[in-house]
Amino acid sequence: MTTAGAAYGEAMLIAFSVAPTVAADDTGSVSDAVARAIRVVRESGLPHRTDAMFTTIEGEWDECMAVVKQCCDVLAETSPRVGLVLKADIRPGWTGELDGKLERLEDALGRQQDD
Repeated sequence: MTTAGAAYGEAMLIAFSVAPTVAADDTGSVSDAVARAIRVVRESGLPHRTDAMFTTIEGEWDECMAVVKQCCDVLAETSPRVGLVLKADIRPGWTGELDGKLERLEDALGRQQDD
């Protein structure tokens, strides 16, 4: 049986959104700031996927949290306040879930379509 503490040393998914509270211009866009954070994610070497609302990374607790912190730090360099939304999927014994979860979902959709 795996204890919760031991699970932090295993692969996990973290979906997060980080943005400055001050927009760069009067359009309200924060894309330049978010791009700086995404560069941190890409340079981390962790498996990742970015969509319109969140970036999901896969790795061990400490390495994932270090990336999230660095993203916040990068934005804090130019913004007096940074917003962070974070959701984690801690599932001991499972790896490759960035793709695995989607594959199982697509399989389930295919089975339901056949019904």
